[in-house]
Amino acid sequence: MREYVIEAFPEVQQIKDDKLREGTITCWAEAMTAGGWDKLDDIPFTLLISDPSASLLEHTRRVTRQAIAVANVRGDLDMDLVISGGLLHDVGKLLEYDRVDGKVVKSNYGNLVRHPVSGAGLAMKHGLPDEIVHIIAGHSKEGEMVKRIPEAILINHCDFIDFEIAKAK
Repeated sequence: MREYVIEAFPEVQQIKDDKLREGTITCWAEAMTAGGWDKLDDIPFTLLISDPSASLLEHTRRVTRQAIAVANVRGDLDMDLVISGGLLHDVGKLLEYDRVDGKVVKSNYGNLVRHPVSGAGLAMKHGLPDEIVHIIAGHSKEGEMVKRIPEAILINHCDFIDFEIAKAK
């Protein structure tokens, strides 16, 4: 599973901090195993759009690449946090979703716990920095109640840019 994650998300190799890079890979690998997923390119990135234009894999990579581009232009953000946070922002969807009769639906767990919470829990379990937990937990509406760090603001906006464009098509 680890090799699949590295191949699926080549951006992970840009994370300079070894522990953060390994933790990012491990979170995805564990989420795939726990959720019963063997690949990411046939999971929709959202269930809120009847026919989303992108898979979870494509969406995650687009959000991450957009965030990297903005961080490069700004020059004042922690690039490791941007990359890891972008890659992990939706990792909890692997626990929030389930495949039933060939269709991806919200799981029983997902009806009780949204992906920002389960993703943050995975990050905490694997000892990722508090900033990564914060980015994951706060990237969606749950983050409206806290003061986001700059990297979390960036991931939140890149995520919603991708969602809104997909919704408009």
